Amino acid sequence: MASSTPGSAITELALPRRDLAGVRVRPGARRWLRRLLRNPLSIAGAAIVLGLLTCALLPQLLAPFPEDAGPSVHFDRTHQPPSRAHWFGTDEVGRDIFSRAVFGARVSLVLAVVVLAIALGIGIPAGLVGGYWNGTAASAVIMRVTDVFLSVPPLALALAAAAAFRPDIWSAMVAISFTWWPWYTRLVYGEVLAKREEPFVEAARALGQRDLSIAVKQILPNVVSPIVIKATLDVSFVILLGSSLSFLGVGAQEPTPDWGAMVARGRTFLPVHWWMSTMPGLVIFVAVMGFNLLGDALRDALDVWE
Repeated sequence: MASSTPGSAITELALPRRDLAGVRVRPGARRWLRRLLRNPLSIAGAAIVLGLLTCALLPQLLAPFPEDAGPSVHFDRTHQPPSRAHWFGTDEVGRDIFSRAVFGARVSLVLAVVVLAIALGIGIPAGLVGGYWNGTAASAVIMRVTDVFLSVPPLALALAAAAAFRPDIWSAMVAISFTWWPWYTRLVYGEVLAKREEPFVEAARALGQRDLSIAVKQILPNVVSPIVIKATLDVSFVILLGSSLSFLGVGAQEPTPDWGAMVARGRTFLPVHWWMSTMPGLVIFVAVMGFNLLGDALRDALDVWE
């Protein structure tokens, strides 16, 4: 007769795998990658994002006329339509629009990275404090300030903040960061509220861990997935908002090759020279779609870790 040991009985139970500190053991990256690559839209989004990153890192190699990213003038080729020599046509001073669009990828991605870095740096700690120490005065102050910022439309708040500084790309970064951190505060706050009542947190308290250690080492790693998903999706929204500020004249200024500024300059020549606004606008559309597709794919793939 086979004997049953306590160890084998525990093994037979289909309980979630956790270590002594209470952190869930994640499945391997191979399973996550396989689920990610199963979706053709995720591959399309990843290809678009990879292309944008390549343009941002190696614009001098990809742009046929890299000098046109600066204050160059070529009056002998002004307002030329799209052709084999100039894929996106030329603008009112003869600069190659495709070359400027390639360099514009660096401007837009740097804007997105800086904005999200600042937003995450403020929003995550604020949401962690507000959620774990819910009911304290610090939590109340943090969440009421967050609610005030969330009550104002992001574009209006960013426009007001950008108008207070000298119009340039750095002012746009500060202005957008000023409006973006409350979204991460609210996200982390809600996730932490749910996680702090789970059994692994109670186990960590029973082991004598301090509140700060539990919040940072136990709860925060378990809310990384929604943060990563939202950050990926937010890249497209930050690019769109940055282009909007440049379009309105409070973002990147000439001769910086910014997509929104290029659309704004080209609208003066519509509808005759349609390519001046249409081509940069299509680039914005493709960039936003690429990050949205990748973000949706990450959300579906990371469900396997939840």
